[in-house]
Amino acid sequence: MQAIIDAAVARSRPVLLILALVLISGSVAYVTIPKEADPDVAIPIIYVLVPHDGISAQDAERLLVRPMEKELRNVEGLKEMRASAREGQATITLEFEAGFDSDQALNDVRKRVDIAKHELPDDSEEPTVNEVNVALFPVILVTLSGDIDERILVRRARDLRDKLEGLPGILEVDIAGDREDLMEVIINPVRLQGFNQSPETLLQFIDRNNKLVAAGAMDTGHGRFSVKVPGLFENVGDVLSLPIKVSGDKVVTFEDVAIAHRTFKDANGFARVNGRPAIALEVTKRIGTNIIDTIEEVRALVAEEQRNWPDSIQVTFSQDKSRQIRDMLNDLQNNVLAAVLLVMIVVVAALGLRAAGLVGVSIPGSFLAGILVLAFAGLTINIVVLFALIMAVGMLVDGTIVVVELADRKMAEGLPRKEAYAAAAKRMAWPITAATATTLAAFMPLLFWPGIVGEFMKYLPITLIATLTASLFMALVFVPTLGSIVGRRAPDGVENAANLAAAEDGDLDSITGFTGAYVMVLRLAVTHPLKLVLLAMAL
Repeated sequence: MQAIIDAAVARSRPVLLILALVLISGSVAYVTIPKEADPDVAIPIIYVLVPHDGISAQDAERLLVRPMEKELRNVEGLKEMRASAREGQATITLEFEAGFDSDQALNDVRKRVDIAKHELPDDSEEPTVNEVNVALFPVILVTLSGDIDERILVRRARDLRDKLEGLPGILEVDIAGDREDLMEVIINPVRLQGFNQSPETLLQFIDRNNKLVAAGAMDTGHGRFSVKVPGLFENVGDVLSLPIKVSGDKVVTFEDVAIAHRTFKDANGFARVNGRPAIALEVTKRIGTNIIDTIEEVRALVAEEQRNWPDSIQVTFSQDKSRQIRDMLNDLQNNVLAAVLLVMIVVVAALGLRAAGLVGVSIPGSFLAGILVLAFAGLTINIVVLFALIMAVGMLVDGTIVVVELADRKMAEGLPRKEAYAAAAKRMAWPITAATATTLAAFMPLLFWPGIVGEFMKYLPITLIATLTASLFMALVFVPTLGSIVGRRAPDGVENAANLAAAEDGDLDSITGFTGAYVMVLRLAVTHPLKLVLLAMAL
């Protein structure tokens, strides 16, 4: 360490260029690094959802759960599998060990589901495979409400969803309170019986006609063109005009025996705002994108779309996670500024203005260097990182203050400032390193904390290690180098000079002021150690 300090002080220009580069790069990293509410922690749970409209819980267990369990039990790394069946669907939950490879696990589960779905009933819907990730929770809720026709509200919500999903930072948008479109056909049994038809016959007509028929291509000798046979129902009129029977000269159609209209499926849930019907859009951002910028883009797009909507549609935003991150960033900036200001006030009173400036540089320098390390490591600023940065504010300046104070003492003894700062840094190198190491040792075990909590909390020791290590280099390398150029001994008063002389090789009883009071208390404590220990235990 002493060789490093000597080399840094002797070659001040490259060292100061490195310091400037760290400060500039750290500032850029602080502005550009992604900021999100929760860490990117993949919870080791994957669940498979198998919908089947109208199936009972007992049949769902027999027809949906068992084929899936048979295949999914062979997934590599599986810790536990649980399944539940209820009316209309079945859910299979797979739990893996913490720290698992989520991408590999998702691929394995999807392959097994593709194999198992061939054993499911033909009218079962496509199974979906979903992962649980804290960073994939919705970051904002956009709610559309108003006294307006439900179909208009749903259409506006779906259009808004499509445009929101077009934003680069948005992963997906789920709609809550939306109902699937449905065409309802009500058969008149009397008229149906009069035409000697049965409901089963009508269902067969619909099933046979609502198909896409691939008719291939026709070659006329002069060219080749594709043949398309329209067969899919696109609106209510297509169903009502479907012929079901010829009676004499009359063609009997669906319109003669039934009525049809567009509607929605029965609601599984409801969304309300102040008692009025509402549609909620749950917006999920992509992992690693800046939550503040993303939500600002969402709000701007919604405001732009709202200009084209009826005045009766009201838009409300809720569960905005960017507010919490913005508040914590403001708290961090305020804490850093307050720490710099208070430290400089104390150091100015004790050592002078230039020494205070040297100490003040170490706080933002350590922070920016730590954030630069986080950016290089591909991490983001989240709640845990911000908590660690705020907690580190009071730990960054201890080493720097000790070095600057000792250098000031050496200059008072007559050493040139370059030699004084080099001697101070070398003298305090191992004590400062040991103090920093003991602090880091207290947080190091958090890196090996197992389970989901460990994955969540690992950002705390990583941030503290990066920041406190940067503060060590600031105290032993950058500040002594800067001080060897701009440092100046603080003017000593007569009383201060006498106290320094007495502290070095004089009579400690002659020390006055606050230091003298401290010497008296210390002498009393050393003289009566047992009483001091008992007092400490009592407190």
